[in-house]
Amino acid sequence: MQRRRGKSAALLLVSGLMLSLGACQSTRPLSDRMESKYSLKKRKSYISCTRPEGLSGCPLPVRVTESSYRRMLGWIEAAKGTKYRFGGTVPDGFDCSGFVQYLYNTSFQMQLPRTSTDLALLGALVPRRELKRGDLVFFSSGGEAVDHVGVFLGDDRFAHSASKTGVIVSSLRQAWYETHFCFGTRVIRVD
Repeated sequence: MQRRRGKSAALLLVSGLMLSLGACQSTRPLSDRMESKYSLKKRKSYISCTRPEGLSGCPLPVRVTESSYRRMLGWIEAAKGTKYRFGGTVPDGFDCSGFVQYLYNTSFQMQLPRTSTDLALLGALVPRRELKRGDLVFFSSGGEAVDHVGVFLGDDRFAHSASKTGVIVSSLRQAWYETHFCFGTRVIRVD
């Protein structure tokens, strides 16, 4: 009887410890949890790029010129107000990842993956305080996986295609984006 009580007490102690460790995990900010989760996944360090000699593998981050970056800003400006369309990859309507894919293909001849989940595995992870213009920024509405992406423009602003507004420039300081921000990735470097 004494022995069974000892085992029960030990089991209770271990269970309590496991629960408290799980609670500690969930109280960490979303960005810390997601950076941790995505840093453990196999990250891609190359992307397909169109070069004069044809399609080739380019190491990430891809070096781009200031003029090509400004061309991307022009595409963003022209696309503002374009309606959101789930699965959209063309100027008739974009979803978030379709918009990013279109921008990087049009501006830098980069062949990016189609979904925000796949985009999140490109290049090195970048914490919010180290974001640079052209970095991709990721968000999670449910906290389990990345489900929204945009392009960081500097000064806490980013361009994206949101389901309610279409293509827009928003601030990372806005309440929803502040609390649902996960991390950034660096796929280009502006020279």
